Amino acid sequence: MTAHDLAAVKPNGFAGRIPLLSEAVILALAVAAYFAFPYDLALVTRFLIMILFVLSLDLVLGYAGIATLGHAALYGTGAYAAGLFAVHVSADPIVGLAVGAVAGAGLAFVSGLLLMRAHGLTLLMLSIAVTLICQEIANKARDLTGGADGLRGIRMEPVLGLFTFDFIGRTGYWYALAVVCLCYIALKVVTNSPLGLSIRGAKDSASRMVAIGSPVYWRLVTVYTIGGGIAGIAGALAAQVTQLVSLEAYAFNLSAEALIMLILGGAGRLYGAIIGVIIFMTVHHVAAAVDPFNWLFVIGAMVLGIVFFVPPGVLGLPEALVALFRRNTNARP
Repeated sequence: MTAHDLAAVKPNGFAGRIPLLSEAVILALAVAAYFAFPYDLALVTRFLIMILFVLSLDLVLGYAGIATLGHAALYGTGAYAAGLFAVHVSADPIVGLAVGAVAGAGLAFVSGLLLMRAHGLTLLMLSIAVTLICQEIANKARDLTGGADGLRGIRMEPVLGLFTFDFIGRTGYWYALAVVCLCYIALKVVTNSPLGLSIRGAKDSASRMVAIGSPVYWRLVTVYTIGGGIAGIAGALAAQVTQLVSLEAYAFNLSAEALIMLILGGAGRLYGAIIGVIIFMTVHHVAAAVDPFNWLFVIGAMVLGIVFFVPPGVLGLPEALVALFRRNTNARP
């Protein structure tokens, strides 16, 4: 790629100029959450796991433009791999995370060889099919996975041999936060690398990237594999913290909710995954407590508002307000 081509796919606008101070603020809020919600650490840890999962989806969809509704296949495979490894081989959490990452990346690579040759509706249907196949395999292999009853008996050793997983979830929270931070840094490196710039170019115009000699297909497979590894880590993290893996790890609604979270926060920015998860899960928790049967109405209204009025997501709201103010100012006589 030429310097002009690289510049053309670099992020711009308000979201692209968010300083490192914002990352420090988000990290400070994550630390503060530990002290603000000492009796809800399981819920806050779930926030962190979903943030990691949606970050992996942001790499695949937001940056590379790979439309998928089967991202749960990678998450679930990582969860089962880490759970089975803990039960039958070793309960070391760090090694378990690596096993989950390899399992998610392996499935992403194998399925990606086919998926990356498809586009549009065909790609969506194939991604769903991969998830359904994985779910059915886990269901039929009852002796290994527990089937519909779930994989139980997962016991984890202390993290680094020092920090024991406790009932309240204090170790689980700090462990999850550390993993999310490390994966976030890794994703920043990937998205700012030549690989990240080239996949953004492929998202904007794949034919142009092919014309200048970029191996678009293999780069998409590579990015999908990386995203699968991160999703596998999220699944492994969930298995280790909850010490249970069920067929719900492959549920379609997990992929759909992750997509909604990404839409709410804004795709292709990494920040969007964090903000989208916080908004969705907070509204879910509060609205479901108020009305357990109709809470989805609130989520639906939010998604419609974002899609019609602020397509870039919540992160695009400042630019939208500035543009609206300028239009109103120019319209005045």
